[in-house]
Amino acid sequence: MDENTAIERNVEALKRILVMLAGMAEMAGGASTLPRHLYRAILRLLRPAESAARRLIIATARGIVVNLPPVRPRKPKPKISDTVAAMRRLGLAVTLSRQDFARYQAEQKAAKRRAAKPRTMSLPLFDPPKYPFRVRRRYVPAHAMPRIWVPGFSDPAPLPLPPPPPSRDDPIDAARLSLRLQALGAVLDDLPKQAKRFARWKARCDAAVAEMRQIGSAVVVRGRTARGTVRFQRTRPLWLGRPPGGRLSPYDLDAWRRKNIREVDEILAHAHALALDALNPLRADTS
Repeated sequence: MDENTAIERNVEALKRILVMLAGMAEMAGGASTLPRHLYRAILRLLRPAESAARRLIIATARGIVVNLPPVRPRKPKPKISDTVAAMRRLGLAVTLSRQDFARYQAEQKAAKRRAAKPRTMSLPLFDPPKYPFRVRRRYVPAHAMPRIWVPGFSDPAPLPLPPPPPSRDDPIDAARLSLRLQALGAVLDDLPKQAKRFARWKARCDAAVAEMRQIGSAVVVRGRTARGTVRFQRTRPLWLGRPPGGRLSPYDLDAWRRKNIREVDEILAHAHALALDALNPLRADTS
């Protein structure tokens, strides 16, 4: 099957799943909250759908060449509003010149315009980071804490009641969930635009890696390059294992024997294979 045809088939399948998720979200009657069970049911399908869309972006970006613009050194200009706010918190009087007062008013108007704009969200180009060596802090609930008292001099303090378990009908704010659905819909409606976005990131990443290697570092670490400060440069947008949210691996030969394999899992497995072929052209089947 042609790669473009496979991408189009997966996009159409994801659109059907997105319509179903939007219908599930509208079951609350337009409320800003969703019951816990419905919220989690949507997330169980939305997460693999987002992973599949991310991989379809990478597969579409194959062969796109991006010419980065020349670097323009930019000096950070401190905001007058931040300085004024800090001095007012200290109880100091602030006197501004006419030019600084005009800048202060312009910054205030820009902040009001940004606050008035509707909130939007873009689909991240990378899988969420993994922390395999993260040490989880041990938590002891309040009702399990030891009580210390002196017999004959003090009485033991009463134990606090444990919190009630969460109910499946508890209302959960669905504002962020709605933004994620809109971001996924925007990606599926204009996949080439998102592919150019990924190609620009890949070009910047390759330029940063090449520049850091020229100064003697084989791994991109914290440092300064011609394009600014590199805090942490990711060189791989995808996980090295099973895609996040999926139940099916594209290399699992016994996947047909498993149960609870959903349509979105098959789409994600196929999109993952397409993305790996796009990132590693030598893996592609040339037969």
